[in-house]
Amino acid sequence: MSLAETDPVIADLIAKETVRQQDTLEMIASENHASHEVMEAQGSILTNKYAEGYPGKRYYSGCGFYDEIEQIAIDRACQLFGCKYANVQPHSGANANFAVQLALFNPGDTFAAIELSNGGHLTHGSAVNVSGKWLKPVTYRLVEDESRSDWGYIDFDSVEAVMKEHRPKVLMCGYSAYPRTIDFAKFRAIADKYDALLWADIAHVAGLIAGGAHPNAFPHCQIVTTTTHKTLRGPRGGLILTDDEELSKRFNKAVFPGSQGGPLMHVIAAKAVAFGEGLKPEFKTYSAQVVANAKRLAKELIDRGYKLASRGTDNHLILIDLRPVDAELTGKTAAVWLEQVGIIANMNTVPNETRSPFQTSGIRMGTPALTTRGLKENDIAQIAGIIDRTFRSKGDQTTLAKCKQDVLAICQKFPMKHA
Repeated sequence: MSLAETDPVIADLIAKETVRQQDTLEMIASENHASHEVMEAQGSILTNKYAEGYPGKRYYSGCGFYDEIEQIAIDRACQLFGCKYANVQPHSGANANFAVQLALFNPGDTFAAIELSNGGHLTHGSAVNVSGKWLKPVTYRLVEDESRSDWGYIDFDSVEAVMKEHRPKVLMCGYSAYPRTIDFAKFRAIADKYDALLWADIAHVAGLIAGGAHPNAFPHCQIVTTTTHKTLRGPRGGLILTDDEELSKRFNKAVFPGSQGGPLMHVIAAKAVAFGEGLKPEFKTYSAQVVANAKRLAKELIDRGYKLASRGTDNHLILIDLRPVDAELTGKTAAVWLEQVGIIANMNTVPNETRSPFQTSGIRMGTPALTTRGLKENDIAQIAGIIDRTFRSKGDQTTLAKCKQDVLAICQKFPMKHA
């Protein structure tokens, strides 16, 4: 029997969500559209098995095929990112980060990361997260002086000052809302100077690294964590990478039995499929187009009077400061208007933020999902015009309705391939 027959309520909601995705433009920088093959693996019979442990060292019988699948995922991940060791079991990027913290730190230990409002992540030391409750984060910032050409970039003077004052065990780089290239080599030089390990959370740029559109974190970083969705276009999950055998052993123990039980083998199979896709030549073309599309989006919005964090982008995302165009428009309201017209984005804090994280003065947007649908620079220019009209509409429903029709036309021109 089908799901529609046995549970029509859930089947109907899935069908409605499929239509929603088809008829909207996904511009949340951390979201993407996985391939049919990735979803096929994730929805497979592999979900039925417990496989605690690692390949060749399971606590349950009947894991032979699962050992092969997980080893393929490990091997492909190492090939994709140019490293020696990979743990493919973390259920999410947050789980991967927690496992690293569990392996490296004792309660109260110090680590350095960027301030959350400057583009960090909850797991990088937020007070409401275990990383901030259990550990002692010290933070560096972006360049704040708008008269400088590098305004909005990482302030390496701030990084050095924090490292010199606090001497943390670990220096973190990698961000959830940073539109510029990460200089891993420069971070490593500072980490070495103060006898710290360098840890990169590349969750946002992993796919760009895999596709050659962003510098690799290896060999500069001893520890690398990432999600497997976002720009990598796989299933939702996490990944820990390293070149250090001893660190690898510690991370494995921190994942299982330290912080997780049975691995999600159906998700690991989907990760293996996604890593295989990332190794294909066409993924390089895709990654380059993601960046080209983001750069065009940035240019079009700047030309229309918008202020972007760091004045542009090198990667897949932009941060729009709404205040120069409309001092009263909050990120929260702007996100609501965008959703009304069929563009999905998220409110976000911006440099020199004056509002709370629940209102914000900015919007974060990205191009991974649009690029998956096949859009290119000229299509992005059209979308930028719709975004501008939406923001300047003052919520006028006639304007928003017209924008919605324009968005729907783009969606129909570029249908989702895998829905």
